[in-house]
Amino acid sequence: MLHAFSAVSPYLKFNPKRVTIDNTIFKLHYRWTFIILIVATILVCSRQYFGEHIKCISDTVPVHVINTYCFFTSTFTVVRHLNNTALSNGAIFQPGIGPYEIYEEPIKRHAYYQWVPFLLFGQALCFYIPHFLWKTWEGGRIKALVYGLKMVSLSKYLKEQSLKYGRLSMPCLEETEYRIKDIRRSMIERMRLNNSWGAHMVFAELLNLLNLVLQIYWTNLFLGGAFYGLGPKVCAERWTEQMDALDIVFPKVTKCHFHKYGSSGSLQMHDTLCVMALNIINEKIYTILWFWYAFLFLFTLLGLVWRASTFLFYKNIKFTRISFYWAKPGKMDDHELTAVIKKCNFSNWTYLFFLRSNLSEFVFNKVIYHLSSEFPSEQRENVINTAKLSPKDNDLGPSRLQTLRVDEISSPLLEEKGNNKLE
Repeated sequence: MLHAFSAVSPYLKFNPKRVTIDNTIFKLHYRWTFIILIVATILVCSRQYFGEHIKCISDTVPVHVINTYCFFTSTFTVVRHLNNTALSNGAIFQPGIGPYEIYEEPIKRHAYYQWVPFLLFGQALCFYIPHFLWKTWEGGRIKALVYGLKMVSLSKYLKEQSLKYGRLSMPCLEETEYRIKDIRRSMIERMRLNNSWGAHMVFAELLNLLNLVLQIYWTNLFLGGAFYGLGPKVCAERWTEQMDALDIVFPKVTKCHFHKYGSSGSLQMHDTLCVMALNIINEKIYTILWFWYAFLFLFTLLGLVWRASTFLFYKNIKFTRISFYWAKPGKMDDHELTAVIKKCNFSNWTYLFFLRSNLSEFVFNKVIYHLSSEFPSEQRENVINTAKLSPKDNDLGPSRLQTLRVDEISSPLLEEKGNNKLE
């Protein structure tokens, strides 16, 4: 059995080098739901654990023939015999099984079991598609910037040479400074050139919700309209001695008619009973899926509420500080963070949020410091305005003001603060 489920083991391994480019709710779709559906597909395809999927009783027709025929066609139950009173009185021994008048009584056909593995596997792929699209749009940009910086807080003890231990690497101080400047340069370029990053992420999250709704609808259609109310009915009826919803949707014994010509050329009908062993697994799978989809739907809506909140309040420094602390705990300089956030749009803010999720407090504070030197705060903007109003007092000509860099008029105190941080 362990060998059979080895296909899903790569998704359960902890990888310390894994870079976060999405949130927990996104992972519930492409990782956990994908794993649940793949495991369910393996279960319904594994005959060695549950025997034959269908076993029919016949005295005159070879067993393998009647089994194959009834599995590839459809079995049925009689609607009149889906009766709790008859079952309790012993008039029938299984729900839906009993004598009936051919072509005169309504019957309920069951052919879905042929398609269960295909549907489950197809649904697993559908839950992975939004993640695949998001990875394609994201293009590995976050990973390229933060890869190898997981234990960078120890770099202050490595002045000249990096250290590698197993799968983890610790860059030296010089390499760390170079990587931080690279992150700053990438962030500046993105703020000036590319603003579609956040829009793509929001679209992928909306795609998760749309896909989930479609999967619930298709599952309900697949089970003949019985999936929407399956969970509450199971909770209310399963522990009673009467027939419940699972007995109707996933019958354990069904009827099948096999026709063949007799020795004289007359058409003969063989009425057989078929034991549906696979429905023992099917009913568990779809009951679990009902509760999982309900849980996933609720948390997906909460995730979209969170995303809407980030869109509305990302300029608020208090909201940003709480959000960044939630992404990864650590202290941040409010003045430097304010200077950066003021110049960010929603896409840039989201990019910073995922940088914070992947970087330690040590590195992220340096990144914010370097970025704040590019975006002057209100105090530094006042210095620039004063310089423009009084060029003679500041010995700055008009041409000099046009090319003035922010870091050229930084106060000695700010420069000293920056030097202390780098040390």
